[in-house]
Amino acid sequence: MPTRAPRQAEMTVARICGCHLSLMPRSCSPTADVWPGLSCPDQAYAGKLAMTSEASSGSRRTRSGRLRKQAPEGDSTLLIHVAPGAEEGHTYGSTAPTSEPSGCREASGRVGSPSKPQIADFVLVWEEDLRPGRQQGGAGRVEADTRGVWRDTFLDNLRAAGLQVDQRVVQDESGAVHYILLRAPWAVLCYYAEDLRLKLPLQELPSQASNWSAGLLAWLGLPNILLEDVPDAPPEYYSCPFKVSKLPRFLGSDNQETFFASTERHQILFAILAKTPYGHEKKGLFGIDQLLAEGVFSAAFPLHDGPFRTPPEAPQAPGLTQRQILFRHWACWRKWNKYQPLDHVRRYFGEKVAFYFAWLGFYTGWLLPAAAVGTLVFLGGCFMVFSDVPTQELCSSTDHFEMCPLCLDCSFWLLSSACTLVQAGRLFDHGGTVFFSAFMALWAVLLLEYWKRQSATLAYRWGCSDYEDIEERPRPQFAASAPSTALNPITGEDEPYFPERSRVRRMLAGSMVVLMMVAVVLMCLVSIILYRAIMAIVVSRSNNTLLAAWASRIASFTGSVVNLIFILILSKIYVALAHVLTRWEMHRTQTKFEDAFTLKVFIFQFVNFYSSPIYIAFFKGRFVGYPGNYHTLFGVRNEECAAGGCLIELAQELLVIMVGKQIINNVQEILVPRLQGWWQRSRLRAKRRKAGAPEAAGQAPWEADYELLPCEGLFEEYLEMVLQFGFVTIFVAACPLAPLFALLNNWVEVRLDARKLVCEHRRPVAERAQDIGIWSHVLAGIAHLAVVSNAFLLAFASDFLPRAYYRWTRAPDLRGFVNFTLARAPPAFAAAHNRTCRYQAFREDDGEYSPTYWNLLAIRLAFVIVFEHVVFSIGRILDLLVPDIPESVEVKVKREYYLAKQALAENEALSGTNGAKDGYSLGSERSLDPQPTLPGVSQASPVPSSKSRGSPQASSPTWRFQN
Repeated sequence: MPTRAPRQAEMTVARICGCHLSLMPRSCSPTADVWPGLSCPDQAYAGKLAMTSEASSGSRRTRSGRLRKQAPEGDSTLLIHVAPGAEEGHTYGSTAPTSEPSGCREASGRVGSPSKPQIADFVLVWEEDLRPGRQQGGAGRVEADTRGVWRDTFLDNLRAAGLQVDQRVVQDESGAVHYILLRAPWAVLCYYAEDLRLKLPLQELPSQASNWSAGLLAWLGLPNILLEDVPDAPPEYYSCPFKVSKLPRFLGSDNQETFFASTERHQILFAILAKTPYGHEKKGLFGIDQLLAEGVFSAAFPLHDGPFRTPPEAPQAPGLTQRQILFRHWACWRKWNKYQPLDHVRRYFGEKVAFYFAWLGFYTGWLLPAAAVGTLVFLGGCFMVFSDVPTQELCSSTDHFEMCPLCLDCSFWLLSSACTLVQAGRLFDHGGTVFFSAFMALWAVLLLEYWKRQSATLAYRWGCSDYEDIEERPRPQFAASAPSTALNPITGEDEPYFPERSRVRRMLAGSMVVLMMVAVVLMCLVSIILYRAIMAIVVSRSNNTLLAAWASRIASFTGSVVNLIFILILSKIYVALAHVLTRWEMHRTQTKFEDAFTLKVFIFQFVNFYSSPIYIAFFKGRFVGYPGNYHTLFGVRNEECAAGGCLIELAQELLVIMVGKQIINNVQEILVPRLQGWWQRSRLRAKRRKAGAPEAAGQAPWEADYELLPCEGLFEEYLEMVLQFGFVTIFVAACPLAPLFALLNNWVEVRLDARKLVCEHRRPVAERAQDIGIWSHVLAGIAHLAVVSNAFLLAFASDFLPRAYYRWTRAPDLRGFVNFTLARAPPAFAAAHNRTCRYQAFREDDGEYSPTYWNLLAIRLAFVIVFEHVVFSIGRILDLLVPDIPESVEVKVKREYYLAKQALAENEALSGTNGAKDGYSLGSERSLDPQPTLPGVSQASPVPSSKSRGSPQASSPTWRFQN
C-alpha cells in the first residue's frame, strides 16, 4: 500500500464506522498498525474498506468475502472492536450516542423508513432457576455449568464480532430471566450487507402495484369495494447489491441510523448469530439454532415495531407504526373483504412471508368462480333428484328388488330401503359433474399459469428475481460440515462444497425411510378397511332395527374418523423424522434444504391424507366377487359399496377429512395460541411483580415480545393449503361443494394467519425468497394428477357412462335402468338359501361377466383417454398462450439492465455521456449522489476490486424494484 493510503483509508473507515475514530480504539491485532481504530482478521477486509482510496495509486486487492476463511477454525466472525463504553448499559439503546456528533444524524433517512432507530436489533433470552433445591451438585449441575460456559463463549464471540451487547435481568427469589440485547454498529452493518449481497435502493420510483381484479372492475366501470387506501405505502426503488465503495450513491446513505431498514438489520444480525461458534465448529458447536435446541437460550428474536394496538392519545394514521398499520388494515377481522397490503407485509416481515400471503390471497380469489360453478352444479343436482326416473323407480320398487347380504352374517335387504342414500348420491352424480370436472381441471391449469405471472411480477418488484442463483449464501451448517471448497460458477467465488454423488447416495438412503413410512400408512389403511368390515358385522347383529339397517354407513363414517386420527398422529411423527433426514443430506442453501424437506413431507402426507379417498374411489367394491364366491382379505370378506354407491361414500370421506381437518386446524390456531400466550404472560408477569417492578413503569419491549409465542415458520400453512388444493381438484367430481368449503375456510385463514403474525407471535427474522419454492412444482403435479383422477372417477365410480350406454342402447327415458344394473345370484347360492336375490354388477347368472360389462369397460377406457387428451391439450394451449413472465416485466428488466450500466459505471464521464441520451437516466444519476464525498475517495474514477472487475456482475450489476 502506498504511504498516503493509510491516512485516506483511516478517514474512510471513520466515515463508515460512525464519524469518530475515537469510537474504535486501536487494537493490538496485526492489522492495527495499518488500520488505526479497526481490527480485522486479515488484510483482505482492510483492503476492502480502502478500495476506493487505493484507486488513485493503482493498487488492486482481492477481497475473499468468505467468513469461513478468516481464521483457521472456519466460520469465524469479523472482529471489529467497539468502544469500551458501548458494552455498558447506559450507552445501549440510546437514539443519540453522546460520542457521536449530531451532524452524522441530521440527514434525512430513506423515504418510508421510520425516523427513530430500533432499541435493539436482536434479543436473546435465557431463564435461570434460582430455587435452592436446584443449585445442588450432580449431573444436572454439570449440564447447567456446560450451558453457562457455552453461553459466555458465544456472547464473547459476539462482542468480538463487533456487536454491542447489553444485558437486562428480571429476578425474583425463584428465578431470573436474562435479556441479551444486541445491536450492530455501522461498520458491521456495512461489511455484512456487502457480504450478504443485500440489495439497497438507488433511486425511488412511482408505485407500480396493481391487481388484476381491480383492473377488471375498472374496465367494467364497477365500484371496487375491495380496494382500500392503506397509509404509509412503501415506496419502490431501483436497487442493486450493496457495495461499500459505492456508498454515497445509495439513497439515504448520509443517515447511518435509518439507511438500513429494520428487516435488513435483522438479517445481518441473524447471519452473525447463525455462524458464531461457542466451541469447535466441526463438532457442530456453533450457531444460535443449536444453542436454542440445547436449551442454552430460551428464545432469540428481533423486536416488534412497538405495540400493535394504537394508543388512545395518538390514533392518527401519520403517527402509526408499521405494526399498527398492519393490525388496522390487515390483521383485523373487519377487513375480510379488502385487498391485502402485500407491500406493507413485505416491508415488515420480508419476502418469504409476503409470498405466502400473496399466494393465499391469489388462490382464494380464484376459488370464487370455482365455488360459484360448484354450487350451481350442486343445486342442479338438487332439482334433478325429484325428476330422475331411475331414482323414482328405486324408491317406489317396495319389495320388488330383494338384495343379497352385504356381509357374511348380514341379512337380505330391500333395495327400496336405500332410497335416501340414492337420492343423496344423485346430488353429486349427474351430467353436470362431468362438465364441472373438466372445468376444474382447466381452472387449475389457468390458476397456476397466472400465478407464475403474478409471482414473476412480485419477484421483480421486490428485487428478488435472481436471489436463488446469485444472492443466496450457503447455510452455516453446510459451510461448517462441508469437507472441501469449490468455485461457484455463477458468482466466481470459492464456496464450501459437498460432493454431489455423496448427496445423491444420502438422498437415496433417505428415500428408503420415506418408503418405509409410506408402508406404515398403507398398513394403517388396511387396518381401517378391516375395521369397517368388522364394524359392519357387529352393528348388523344389533337388535336395533335402525342400527342394523345403517350398519354399512355407520362403519364407513366411524372408519373415516379413525382414519383422521391416524393421519394427525402419523403427521407429527414423520415431520420430525423428515427434519433429521434432510439435515443429513447436506443441502447447500436454505432454499434447497426447505425444498428437500417439503418434498419428503408432502409425499408422506399425500399418501397419509389421500390413501383412504383413493381406496374408496378406485378400489372399494371392485374386487368383491359374487354370491357364493366372495373374495376375502385376511379371512374377512372384501368391502362392497353401500346402496347409494361409492361416490356418496367418497363425498362423505372428503367432507370428514377436509372439513374436519380445517375445523381442527382453525380451533388449534385460535385456542391453543391463546392458552399458551396466557400461560406465558401469567408466568412472566408474576415473576416481574415478585422482582418488585412497578406496574406503572410498564413493560420493556423485549419483555413484551418474550411473552408472545415463537414463530414456527410457514411450512404447516403451506402444507394445509396445498392439501386443500388437492381435495378441491383431485376428487372434485365426488364433491362439487369442495371449492365452496375451501373458499370459506381461506377467508378465515388469511386474517387468522395475519393476526397470529402481527399480534400473537414474536416477529420472525425477515427472509428473502424468489417465489413459493418447490410448492409451485407440487401444485403443478397435483393439477396434472387431478385430470387423471377425475377421468377415472367419472368413468368407473359414477353412473354417468352406464346411464349414457343404456340411453343409447335401451331406452332414452332410462326406464328399467335399475333392473339393468342388477345381476341375479347364481342358482347354487339361491338353492343354498332357498331364495333368490339381486346384487349390483354386470354378470351372467353363473357369475361370469356379461357382454355389457366388456362393452362398458371399453367405453370407460375410451372416455378416460379422450377426457385426458382433451383437457391436457387445452391446458397446453393455455400454457402457450399465457407467458410465464408478463411482457411488461420483461421490458422493464431489459430497461433496468441498460440503466444499471450507467448507474454504477466505472467511469462517470461515460455514464454521463450515455445518460445524456436518456433524461430518465440523468435524473436517476443526479438523485443518486447528493451526499458529500468521502475523505480520500476519488469520485472521478471509482475502481472496483480486482475480484469483481473480471466478472460480468461487476461491469453490469442488475437492478430490481425494492420496496
